[in-house]
Amino acid sequence: MTQQHGTVAVIGNPTSDKGRGAKIDAQVIELLERAGEVHGFGVIDLTGTSFDDSLNRARTEADRYDHLVVVGGDGMIALGANAVGNSGKPLGIVAIGSGNDFARGLRLPIDRVEVAVEGIVGAIVRGSHIDVDMGHVVSLPGGRAVEPSTGAEIDAVEHPEAPIDRYYAGMLSCGLDASINDRANHSRLPSGTLRYLSAVLVELTRLKSYGYHVRVTPVDGEVEEMDIVTPLLTVANSRHIGGGIQVSPYSLFADGQLDLIWINHMPNLPECAQAVSRAYGDRLLGCRIFSWRRIREIEITRASEGADPPVLMADGEYVGHLPVKVTACDRALRVLVPPAVVAAEARRTDRDVEAMLRRDGRDPLTGAFARD
Repeated sequence: MTQQHGTVAVIGNPTSDKGRGAKIDAQVIELLERAGEVHGFGVIDLTGTSFDDSLNRARTEADRYDHLVVVGGDGMIALGANAVGNSGKPLGIVAIGSGNDFARGLRLPIDRVEVAVEGIVGAIVRGSHIDVDMGHVVSLPGGRAVEPSTGAEIDAVEHPEAPIDRYYAGMLSCGLDASINDRANHSRLPSGTLRYLSAVLVELTRLKSYGYHVRVTPVDGEVEEMDIVTPLLTVANSRHIGGGIQVSPYSLFADGQLDLIWINHMPNLPECAQAVSRAYGDRLLGCRIFSWRRIREIEITRASEGADPPVLMADGEYVGHLPVKVTACDRALRVLVPPAVVAAEARRTDRDVEAMLRRDGRDPLTGAFARD
């Protein structure tokens, strides 16, 4: 049969969920192969032995495929974003496992393999996709990468520099949010939402004020520099983190901007309780403990005050240590989605975000609360 729709490469995570991932990977490949016989596309499996091995295979064998499908949680989104970002090759997502926050933001099916594959096939056949922004993290002098799947330090003898050069689709977590993600990664609780909620409650009892010096290039206006001593600092492209927590409800996927969010003072118990109660809706940034700015670029280094920040994380994977520079990449990742998702995302506009800002009592231009 003529392959008028080219070749689909699949990358899974066979070691996830005590080996259950391998069975799901096989199911996805079988479903795609059946669909390929009907609609005219081939299927190849590029799953490697690790995150880095799979990413390397996706990059070095890029001429063998026209679409890439990743199977798993947000960590697989990180892999897909770094494999096909800026290439124009579309990424399909079968969201299985914990987190799935990027897929949730795009209203893609979660833990429904057959529905997800059906949507991917339909998008391939119809040419249905959206182009979304990404964040690009690179190390500044002194910044150093870690192993993406474990957070382990990279051997300094074999790799004396180990520079960071990573793309992400969801969020770069730099403080409390990174600690929560790390704790959830090591949790034995059965569901992603329970893992993250439990991690939130534990980490809230261990709050630290981390020290950051930031140099921010805002959407409008001049470059600003300031010290931020805070428990939480996030550079967001998408809305959700931690299995559905809307840390960045004002984010748009394709506006060429990132959202900088931080806690502006050490919260007391009532303020923590209010934030937790709003975490799974779109009202979190209505809490006055949070500050918010739209930005195009940010340099994050260590401030003289505050505790040492934890290892940075993005899309559920470990990134490395400060200092880093983060840049918004406008519509750099093409994602296969059904036409209904394309229409739904197109309906979410700057006007909707401005209405949310006013509802929360913020100035749409500065992000400051109206009474500040």
